[in-house]
Amino acid sequence: METKINWEKLVRRMELLMRLKSFPVAFKMLEKKEMLDDILFIRRPSEKVSMCQLITQVRNFDWTVGADLEDFMGAMCPSIIGLTQLPEEPFLDGTFRSIVWTRNREEGKRYENAIPRLPVGKYEAVVMAPLVYNPFEPDIVLIYANPAQMMLLINALQFEEYEVMQFFCVGESSCSDAIARCYLTGKPSMTIPCYGERRYGHAQDEDMVMAIPVDQMEKALRGLEALYRRGIRYPISYAGAEKDLTTSYPGSYSSVAQLDFIRGKDNRLLLGVTGSIATGKSTVASILEELGAPIIDFDVLARVVVEPDKPAWKDIVGYFGEQVLQEDRQLDRKALSDIVFKDLQKRKKLESFTHPRIQEEFIKQLVEITEKDPNAIIQVVIPLMIELSLQYLFHKLLVVSTSRTSQIKRLAARDGISDAEAINILSSQIPIDEKAGYGDFVINNEGSLEETRKQVESLWETLKKLQAEKSSVHA
Repeated sequence: METKINWEKLVRRMELLMRLKSFPVAFKMLEKKEMLDDILFIRRPSEKVSMCQLITQVRNFDWTVGADLEDFMGAMCPSIIGLTQLPEEPFLDGTFRSIVWTRNREEGKRYENAIPRLPVGKYEAVVMAPLVYNPFEPDIVLIYANPAQMMLLINALQFEEYEVMQFFCVGESSCSDAIARCYLTGKPSMTIPCYGERRYGHAQDEDMVMAIPVDQMEKALRGLEALYRRGIRYPISYAGAEKDLTTSYPGSYSSVAQLDFIRGKDNRLLLGVTGSIATGKSTVASILEELGAPIIDFDVLARVVVEPDKPAWKDIVGYFGEQVLQEDRQLDRKALSDIVFKDLQKRKKLESFTHPRIQEEFIKQLVEITEKDPNAIIQVVIPLMIELSLQYLFHKLLVVSTSRTSQIKRLAARDGISDAEAINILSSQIPIDEKAGYGDFVINNEGSLEETRKQVESLWETLKKLQAEKSSVHA
């Protein structure tokens, strides 16, 4: 059965980032039970089963399973997914719950009525499978994880379009909190697996479960990737309960004073400008400069700080050796790039030599510009701004965008390389469509120079209005 999304690629990446120990479960309700016959490799129960047994067969045994009403043991499980109506006696009147879980039938009745269920009559069967195999297009995905992994997943889902996430626990029959509630609300739903799921479905002591609407799975992965780039990863390392945490706190805590200094108390307006390779950042920056926005370009700064005999140059040569020098003692950028591209540790070492010096040069140029003109609209061009998580420094962020096809053609033509080589280079950066989501403004540089210029001129007028509003607030 063909699927819209390459689930294998998405799930494998999610498994790597979260270090999941069981398969994410593709969960789908079927309107007709005959549709079960169309599912490849399906196993039907040979005996009566519970919902939690089916789930564990998928996530731990690597099976594809399906069931209709006749396969379930009793009415409780199928009533939660709308395959049958729960009888008044002994269920809806509270008797069943009062046998174990409540002190009397009145409490049991309240309990039963609180459990969310899918509407009866819409579906006749359910099918589940490991999502990684692209089995079918699921309605929701079930993920089992420990509390630390689950917290990371919550953070990932909140990364875009933030909202407070509300979770519920009815107690026993917790599958209703994950599965039925997710179907009914269209939002991720997390809960604590109940006694039954632990006894009959083998959920472990540390397990929690979240049901995610299928249309939010790509969002979840994007959030996990973004958090990973910012150093938020699983397993979560311990900073130490008795140590000075100054060096362990994230930049959002330690960089506030620096942020105040960079943004200043005058009427400057800082515009961060980014994009991807061959989207036309330089073209847009040049037009903005013509209109009156001075440029601080981190690519230029990166070359300045490694000029011969400067501190960063000395550190690089001392670590990598003179093999990275040309005859004129300038750095051989290609030789250096070839070394660090294959070795993450060496790349991090190179960045430790250059990034602090680039930051110093940035501050120096920023001070020079604002001393001359406290009302300047300053553009700061940083190609890897999103990758380095530097966008927080600026009042507004501009992303210069173009189609991937144009990127490939422009990069291949510019560097004299094949389309395949250009694609390989682009694959190492965040896709431009994802970067565009970070921008307060997006310039589409797909068309002619004149079309781009019109967009930039319109942006310039907007920036001047924003600066005027900023000035009136501070007045």
